[in-house]
Amino acid sequence: MRVTVIDYKAGNLTSVLKALRHLGADPMVTDSDLSLIQSAERIVLPGVGHFAATERLDSTGMTAAIRAAIACGVPFLGICVGMQWLYAGSSEAANQPGLAYFKESCSRFPECNQKVPHVGWNSLETSAGSRLLAGLGAGEFVYFTHSYKAPVTADTAATTKYIEPFAAAVENGNVMGVQFHPEKSGETGLKILRNFLEWKC
Repeated sequence: MRVTVIDYKAGNLTSVLKALRHLGADPMVTDSDLSLIQSAERIVLPGVGHFAATERLDSTGMTAAIRAAIACGVPFLGICVGMQWLYAGSSEAANQPGLAYFKESCSRFPECNQKVPHVGWNSLETSAGSRLLAGLGAGEFVYFTHSYKAPVTADTAATTKYIEPFAAAVENGNVMGVQFHPEKSGETGLKILRNFLEWKC
């Protein structure tokens, strides 16, 4: 299984690559080589940090290549900021557009007596019919670290509550995203990554 992992210089990819190799995948990393996107059997876009870093996807031509691969049915998984990039944008970097696969935008958690960012383990409430989250039990825990969140919509595959409910996972056709870090979420995270690798188009 050839998995192209996108590196847009917004975080350490080591844990993601280790998890994919553990599951038997052959991940290839690119920060600009469009041929690796064009030949990919799966695409993973991990990321941490500021949404503005996704500008590199535009400047290198990777945004257009990813959009074309998605249109051809290649399964795509965005992780953390990689999931947020699937939306129209984020208030974290108002002038930087996302892929706009989902029309909504991401926003910061509201200020209250709970700490932002949301860091640590929290539970998932999954929606029926999600292929990405198939086989998960009720209320399984995964690891989060983020200050910005996606809204709950018809495309939401799982929700989590921190201050208020937000989309912890999203799924529409061959496009999926998780706000949490499956590569740091133990057996539950590995199960989700395995579902992605075994995805039948």
